[in-house]
Formats: sequence, structure tokens, C-alpha cells
Amino acid sequence: MTINDSSATLLVSNSVDLAHSNTMALSCVADSVVTLTNEAQLDDFMATYAEDVEHQLSLFVLSGGSNVLLPAALNAVVLQPKMRGIHLTAQTDDYVDIEVMAGENWHDLVVHTVNQGWYGLENLALIPGLTGAAPVQNIGAYGVQLEDCLQYVRAYHLPTQTWHHLSVADCQFDYRDSIFKRTPNTWLISRVAFRLHTDPTHILASYGDVQTVAQRYAEQQEREQANPHDVMQAIIDIRQQKLPDPKQLPNCGSFFQNPIIGQDQFTALQTSYPAIVGYPMPDAMVKVAAGWLIEQAGLKGGGIAPIMTHKHQALVLTNHTPYQATQEDVETAQRYIANIVYEKFAIQLSREPVWVNADGSIGYAEHVV
Repeated sequence: MTINDSSATLLVSNSVDLAHSNTMALSCVADSVVTLTNEAQLDDFMATYAEDVEHQLSLFVLSGGSNVLLPAALNAVVLQPKMRGIHLTAQTDDYVDIEVMAGENWHDLVVHTVNQGWYGLENLALIPGLTGAAPVQNIGAYGVQLEDCLQYVRAYHLPTQTWHHLSVADCQFDYRDSIFKRTPNTWLISRVAFRLHTDPTHILASYGDVQTVAQRYAEQQEREQANPHDVMQAIIDIRQQKLPDPKQLPNCGSFFQNPIIGQDQFTALQTSYPAIVGYPMPDAMVKVAAGWLIEQAGLKGGGIAPIMTHKHQALVLTNHTPYQATQEDVETAQRYIANIVYEKFAIQLSREPVWVNADGSIGYAEHVV
């Protein structure tokens, strides 16, 4: 069907193959897909959707598909925010404010801002996905999280069919978490606003390998100190060496969260495994490197075909039969890996990507075993 508004024609497609719309390249056919290219289309669609109570399917919001595990059959109405545009809204000698539409590619946005002399996002280079999904996970890397630069989010509240302007506090950010993640398919983000620095010395490159590689780039240009562009390029290089390109080998990034255990358990494990990697956390807790656990369990490059851990990064699960493997294959492989890790270390692994049920609801499991 089509729905007309003043700016564009909205096409709602039926029986849509989403195998190419998720970076894990899992086989999936959706009942209906609504592609949104402007905010007005969402108002019009929701008005029509609300009237059709008798045949109403649930709504499922799908961005770039970089952090989801889709079912073989998705019996839901899929909303895909594809609005484009980057708008400068304010500028001073010290900073710029920009609004970015949800459909902008995240990495392309990072490159654009650095090339414009707007700094703050460079540490988040090469993270896959679209800008609209970035607040959901509160994406972060190399000491920076999205919330550090975010001003507000404009989002549509699907249950009440109302638009909202959410501040950083309203987003309820936490480590890889937000109100959007905790209440799935409730909010559709249409634009994200950032405040970025114009001072090139305002950078964070304290991570050892980033600092080393960035400084090498600076010296090649006969500069004494690395600038944000050097940091961005260093992070791109490091990520490309460690992580597979989803276009070449389908994956959804880091698959397992770094588990948090008590200091007593960590100290006990150090007795048997002196090289165990852990990071101190508040309240006598320790965050343990999940990739290290998986590798030490002998599973680097292993799994259950066609879903295998990456040979260079055990934290990443890869799909070796793109567009054919299913969510069930992922379920089998993740349980196999998590069980072996638990048997060896008595630590339970939790999945990071979003598990989507057949009706579009989100399947939460604290642990995968």
C-alpha cells in the first residue's frame, strides 16, 4: 500500500527479505516493511496503523541491523528510519552544535565531523550502523561514549503517537544501555544532536595502542603531537586489524558482554590463571575480558558451523553461510561457547546483540546458558 503526505510517498512493502538488512546476514523474511525518509511520514503511517486494529501486527524498529539477531520469519511491521541530513544548528569559537538524522551512516558521520574540524566523535570511528541506533546502545570505544558529546535526541513514542525531545538525563544512559534499549520498540529515534569541540588539542588518545599509532601518523606529517584526524585513523587501523568487515564476513560486532564478577572470585581465578584480564569496577567488582575467556577455553576460531568465532578476535561470532544461516544456528553456537567457558571458569556469558522473536518482541536472557 501507499500513504501520501505533502513531501513524499510512503511505500509499505510486504514479504520483504531482510537478509541483506542485518550485518550478521541471517535469513529473515518480514511480513511488512515501512521505509521512512522523513518525520512526517511516521505521523501519517501511525494514524493509518492505529485505525487498523483488527489486523494489527506489532511494530519492530530496525535501523542498520548491526546489533540484532533476526528470526527466519518476522511477523511484524518493520519500521526503518532512513531520514538523511546533517545540520549545523549553532557555532562559537569553542564548539559547534549539529543535528544528525537517523539514517546517516555512523562511520561516515565521524569522518565528516573530523574533516570539518569538529571533534569529539573520532574515538568512535568504524563502529557499524546508523546514527539513529547509536543512542540505543550508548555506543562507546577507547574511552569515549556517545553520551559524552550528545545534547538531545528527537524520538517518536510509538504507544502514545507523540514526539519527544529527550535530554541526556532523559535517555537514562548507562554502560551500553539506555531507556531506548530497556523499552524496545517503544521509541523511534529520528535525529540525534551533538556538541563537538573545535579545538584540535581536545582529544582522548590515552589507550596505549591508539596513542602509539596516532603518534606515528603525526610524526609522518612532521608534527610533534597527534591531532584528532591521527587518532581517528589510528582507531580505524586498529579496528580493521582486529575485527572482520561485515561486508566480507558477516558479523554483528562483539557478541558477548564482558562479564562482571566479584573481586573474591577474580582473585581465586588469578591463582590458576595469572594472565586473566580484568578491570576494577565499583563495589569490589571486576569486569573480565570475555574475549580472553573464550580464547583461553580454546574456542578462538571455533564454534559450531556455520557460526564461528573470528580467528583474530574470539569475541566476535561470524556467519560462514551468509543469507542462509538462521537465528537457530546462532543459538546453537552461542550455547556451545558459553557452556565451555562456564565449565572452565564458572563465569556465565551474556549476549550483547538484540535477540528478536518471531513477533518482533525482544527476547531477553540474562545469560545464554
